[in-house]
Amino acid sequence: MQDSIEQYMHRVGQNARKASRYLAGASTLDKNNALSAIYSALQNSEPQILAANQLDMTKGRERNLDSALLDRLELTPTRFKGMLQGLKDVISLVDPIGEITDLAYRPTGIQIGKMRVPLGVVGMIYESRPNVTLEAASLAIKSGNAIILRGGSEALESNQAIATAIQHGLKVAGMPEDTVQVINTTDRAAVGQLITLNEFVDVIVPRGGKSLIERITNEATIPVIKHLDGNCHIFVEAQADLHKALPIALNAKTHRYGVCNAMETLLVDEKVAEAFLPHIAELYAEKQVELRGCPDVQRILGASVKPATEEDWYTEYLGPILAVKIVSGIDEAIEHINKYGSHHTDAIITENFTLARKFLTQVDSSSVMVNASTRFADGFEYGLGAEIGISTDKIHARGPVGLEGLTSQKWIVLGDGQIRQ
Repeated sequence: MQDSIEQYMHRVGQNARKASRYLAGASTLDKNNALSAIYSALQNSEPQILAANQLDMTKGRERNLDSALLDRLELTPTRFKGMLQGLKDVISLVDPIGEITDLAYRPTGIQIGKMRVPLGVVGMIYESRPNVTLEAASLAIKSGNAIILRGGSEALESNQAIATAIQHGLKVAGMPEDTVQVINTTDRAAVGQLITLNEFVDVIVPRGGKSLIERITNEATIPVIKHLDGNCHIFVEAQADLHKALPIALNAKTHRYGVCNAMETLLVDEKVAEAFLPHIAELYAEKQVELRGCPDVQRILGASVKPATEEDWYTEYLGPILAVKIVSGIDEAIEHINKYGSHHTDAIITENFTLARKFLTQVDSSSVMVNASTRFADGFEYGLGAEIGISTDKIHARGPVGLEGLTSQKWIVLGDGQIRQ
């Protein structure tokens, strides 16, 4: 008799908890050996994984998935090579587990400190991107966590092929195969079960569209590390070097559209708007980016710009659409970002150090940048090797979540026979 979804997920949770106990005692050498074995298994399985991805791509086109979703879904040989490089980077990272900090003597003679430890079992729910399966698995293993992965139905074949290679590598290295488990059903009930497995799962990481993350946030009975959307801004300040601003603003919007760190709103100081906007609009036109602007932007650029609505300032387009607004200065720019933004990533282009510092201090986002594209806001570019997601929460982990974000700290006490008087 086939297990129900509830029975299946309960068993997955039990297996993950058992594997996490093993991982808690695994050495850095053990974990790196497992990751190296996974690397070899993936290399050997590249043709099968890319073929599985093509099956997903074919089904996605038949289902009329939008272009941004298909872009996130596709695994090209170049992207596969990038996945493997990310895995190598994780292997080379310093293992945070067991690190003891803040060790200090108390008047009683005991020593008090903090030790970094794994979270235990991570449940991750994500859409589209099969590379996330490997990124999340590698970070979980290196940080001593077991992980349960539930990918989207559109990437089922890709995720299963990657999971097969990962589990083969774990087996070769002598590590529990249940360290990494990919849910084998597309039934939405599996998600409901996973986010309420309090007995076995310690944290949930949703990575996908706003509707998915809102559902997880509302229904989970387990702590959630999340960001709802990526409404990112670039502010071209009056003292910006426009030769820097043009390629930055172009890259932030057009490098890739369907990603959470793409710019969705461009703010331009009124003092440089006449000089800057016609040039950047020409570059966007070459990329077929639709502009939606405030009345002042429309006055400068003419009928090619659609009028922006209030909703446009809140919108994460994930496509070739950009909202553009002229502001009176840095205070209005900061106020706009903090009101309409999603606290993900925002940047200022300026040569004024004092104003750059003000922007860094007052913009309430998980990543704030000066003279750089918002596209840099990810774990790979930040030197984390990979990321399990980006958090706009203000507790535990914020910004790209790498190894340290998958750990916690516990107090340790070192004594030599002391008793409390």
